Amino acid sequence: MVMAELNKHSGGVPDRVICDFTRQDCQQWFSVSDKVMGGVSESLFFRRDDGIGVFQGVLSTANGGGFAAVRTLLGERDFSGFSGIGLRVKGDGRRYSFRIRNDDQYDGIVYRYEFDTVAGRWLEIDLPFSGFTASFRGRTIDDAAPLDLSSIVQIGFMVSKEKSGAYLLEVQSIKACPAPQDAFRA
Repeated sequence: MVMAELNKHSGGVPDRVICDFTRQDCQQWFSVSDKVMGGVSESLFFRRDDGIGVFQGVLSTANGGGFAAVRTLLGERDFSGFSGIGLRVKGDGRRYSFRIRNDDQYDGIVYRYEFDTVAGRWLEIDLPFSGFTASFRGRTIDDAAPLDLSSIVQIGFMVSKEKSGAYLLEVQSIKACPAPQDAFRA
């Protein structure tokens, strides 16, 4: 479902902007790559002058590596009453992962949702919270606690093992999408 469809069913409740790169929010992103385990992949996130966030680098499977990621800490962390994340992105045809953490730790359980991009085309992508999967270091954790919407501390992007080489994901906005109003009716 695209973000526009989700908004149509939300009863007029507005999205909550998490990151809009024309403003000063979400300006500090931290790179995390396979270098922590001897790999050589590179990742970078920066804001262009035109207000677009850019996640780019080079992915390499050399030395047992194969992932590159960036993340940021959120100021506003309670997303109770929202149904998911809405992204407006332009990619390079690769598969990416949007990632959520319920703590400020460097390592630990992360909740991920993978999405595909179309090279050179802007997409509005809906990532329902119900579709996020708990994982630890790339492995799915079936018995993990559910994603805690009242405490979303970190968000980020990752690209991994699909294919070596340069990657580029442009991000116009990241929003929390409200749950449809009938979802709150008994």
